[in-house]
Amino acid sequence: MTFRTLFRTATFLIAGLSAAAYSAQKDWLVDATGFTAKVEKNKETREITLTNGLVSRTFFAGPNLATSAYDNLTTGETMIRAIRPEGSVTINGVKNDIGGLIGQTNQAYFTHEEVRTLKADPAAMKFIGMEQGVPKAPFEWKRVRHHAPDAEWPPKGVSLRFDFEPTSALGNAARVGKVLWTDDFLSLNPGWKIARSNAAERVLFVNEGKPGEIYAPMHLHCFAERAVPADALTFETVVDYGTDLSPGGWGPGMALVFNDGSTVKVNLRPGDRGAHGQFELRDKGGEKLASVKAFADTDGGLSGEFTYRLRATLIDGGIRWDVATNKNPDQWHALFTSSRPADPVKAIRIGKMDRSGGAGDDLANPRDFGRSKIQEVTVRGAPDAAAPAPKKADSPYLVSVHYELYDGVPLIVKWISVTNRGKETITLDKITTELLAMPEYDNQGSTPLPPDSLIVTTDYSFGGGFEWGPANSHVVRYVPDKSFTSQANYGLQSPCLLEVSPNRGPAQDVKPGETFTSYRTYQLAADGDRERRSLAYRRMMRVTCPWVTENPLMMHVKSSDPKTVRTAIDQAAEVGFEMVILSFGSGFNAENSDPAYLAKWKEVADYAKSKKIDLGTYSLYASRSVGGGNDIVPPKDRPNAFGTCPAITSPWGQGYLKKLQNLFPATGFTVFEHDGPYPGDVDSTPRPPLQKGEHDSQYVHWKIWTDFYKNLRAQGVYINAPDYYFHSGTNKIGMGYREVNWSLPRAQQLIHTRQNIYDGTWERTPSMGWMFVPLTQYHGGGAAATIEPLDQHIDHYNTMMLSNLANGVQACYRGTRLYDTPRVRDMVKKNVDWFKKYRDILEGDVLHLRRANGRTLDGMLHVKPGGKIPAMLCVFNPTTEELTETWDVPLHYAGLGGKVTASIADENPAALTTDRTATVRQTLRVPAGGFVWITYR
Repeated sequence: MTFRTLFRTATFLIAGLSAAAYSAQKDWLVDATGFTAKVEKNKETREITLTNGLVSRTFFAGPNLATSAYDNLTTGETMIRAIRPEGSVTINGVKNDIGGLIGQTNQAYFTHEEVRTLKADPAAMKFIGMEQGVPKAPFEWKRVRHHAPDAEWPPKGVSLRFDFEPTSALGNAARVGKVLWTDDFLSLNPGWKIARSNAAERVLFVNEGKPGEIYAPMHLHCFAERAVPADALTFETVVDYGTDLSPGGWGPGMALVFNDGSTVKVNLRPGDRGAHGQFELRDKGGEKLASVKAFADTDGGLSGEFTYRLRATLIDGGIRWDVATNKNPDQWHALFTSSRPADPVKAIRIGKMDRSGGAGDDLANPRDFGRSKIQEVTVRGAPDAAAPAPKKADSPYLVSVHYELYDGVPLIVKWISVTNRGKETITLDKITTELLAMPEYDNQGSTPLPPDSLIVTTDYSFGGGFEWGPANSHVVRYVPDKSFTSQANYGLQSPCLLEVSPNRGPAQDVKPGETFTSYRTYQLAADGDRERRSLAYRRMMRVTCPWVTENPLMMHVKSSDPKTVRTAIDQAAEVGFEMVILSFGSGFNAENSDPAYLAKWKEVADYAKSKKIDLGTYSLYASRSVGGGNDIVPPKDRPNAFGTCPAITSPWGQGYLKKLQNLFPATGFTVFEHDGPYPGDVDSTPRPPLQKGEHDSQYVHWKIWTDFYKNLRAQGVYINAPDYYFHSGTNKIGMGYREVNWSLPRAQQLIHTRQNIYDGTWERTPSMGWMFVPLTQYHGGGAAATIEPLDQHIDHYNTMMLSNLANGVQACYRGTRLYDTPRVRDMVKKNVDWFKKYRDILEGDVLHLRRANGRTLDGMLHVKPGGKIPAMLCVFNPTTEELTETWDVPLHYAGLGGKVTASIADENPAALTTDRTATVRQTLRVPAGGFVWITYR
């Protein structure tokens, strides 16, 4: 039993839980056996649980289906605080929530007993059935080159599909107007004019520095007024009556002030205790009262546990007044219809007013002080002309929510499909594939942090360069949850509501009989320090896109002269390289579709295959302009990532795509380096029949390119692409570097190489990122920056190779040859042979021990628990003197503990004993500019 396991067991027992309450009694990052995915069903409790002993997600199939528990079983952490729908779809302009339950009293937590009292939202889509199965590969992976021996596709595990039908043709939301202005009262906008009584010493609209918090006796006025645009049609405010239990017309509310001086007001009456609180309308001196039976009490009373959103909408001949609560913010209830003066609305008032909506006081009936809060005001105009208008959805449709859970990794994958079962085309305007009310990460400061219990990515990723976070920022976001009114952050700004939904679109038409399938969301339950989270993420990537374990040694030949290319192929085969790429600047034209040109290169590719070398090419796409109306025209609020980018939906774009689709079968190329895959630019230009314009352009471009990459993966083509398209079939991105650094002097490049690898492998396995070796001049720097002539700089060349290979990383060796003399050839081959001999451990995982700094030893530890060599330490000395240092080498993630043997250069094993944390103390003596490696068994 490891120290970590002992610590966990002790922690659980102290907390009053038996160790058996958690199945994760061993570290899954060391030994994942036994953590088998399964579905558990409990008819008595109506629960369906997806679990593998590391993570579990439970669904309560009561009056409707909803996620009722989501737990990290390694830590015992619950990852939701409130129940939400499974997602939503907006079809034909109407939003439809998918399942879910309503009625939770406190958004900070819920109990098992409370879940069984919750009700179905009558407007939400209804759960109608489920199906259990096994994961299926979304596309083919043709295995034609070396990869991790334990790679599986599709991953082993279980799948669930939940089916839902709409409860009505129109769904649960109406078209809303365009926001003219909104105020969340985090600060006081100077446009507000404060009116407060002077009949008491302390009557405040900004109490204790909190704008919108009213502190005043219950019989005195205190409100704010602000002018509204002439085209305003809808007015909303969120009121928390707090401790203000005013009876009659003195409770907090909202009034509209017209140009003729008249006002119409609706306010809360929480002090009407006999009626449990009511809503009051004051119109032309008259009074109307209303309650809503769907609210807290059976008789429709008010509850201090809720906040109330009042909405006034100008309609023909009057004003319609509605209300919703933070518990169900999209479920509106009618209150009143009042008169409406002929003059337009001049201003809005919010807060405590007298019975006529003005600045009077009730001095005859003094009352105690109370606190209430105005949380938000929103003023809307007419609906946006660009937004689709709601229309009757005559076509029935089915929405399915899909889940997959795999063996041995705390990862849940989710996506949604929409099937048109009707006779007319429907339009899927928007989609939300995940909505999780997560616990607050903290309650400190003005900028609270989002939760960190889940690492969330999608395959709808682009525009992030080498990083998964930015590549998903347009679809994965943590937003404030204003229905969570008991959160510690006063402004209700804690970003604790996870939404997975594209900023734009998809705006896709679904024809009768067709099914739209969304992007996939990957939710990884995380724990521990940066290294554990990194190890977990890297494990997820190996499981969900195992082609990233392909890690061929590659040369970039900077010439398209067939004779030079053949020489490069010969040299690559001689020293053990596995791939040659016609590099950028080589002169090869991937867009030349002349059959004779392609046939010439097929002969070269066939020659490469005879030498067991993959041959392929580079092509530039995103950062170029082709003109002729074929370039993406961005909206004003979203400039293109690289200034210019062709539209793949344009005539030029479709022609370019066809040329690439023909290139690989015509030439036999098996490598593609796509420089600048689609970066997420928004195209405002309609390009029928493929693209309507701004709202669907991102989805359409992404779909076209990812279909292309998936097709290449099915052909066995290796893909380098500098963006996060891994889940769509690409193999490698840059490890992370600044290109001009390869124009620095050679000695500096060595340090940058190991720094970049150290930094880059926090978010990548060693095989997921390429590095660079400028055999010839790259951007600049002249002779001091390049290795050619290779023999003259053989020592640097050797160290540069080892700096990459000893870290399990492949670089782009760019030039016209890999060696220029026999001794250089022998050096390259020796390093390649060493790498291939220890490939299994070198392409395993890494632990970050010390980053290169130019002054001390630097190195990383490779780990592969259960491997022939479970651990290998690789250490470099960047200085001009021999260095001796003592390092603590952590062997827990190698699955080692107790007695181990350490072998320098895998020779002369020496016995060592680990401490209780599975760490050994190792003395390292590394010569000047040298490299030392030690294996542990």
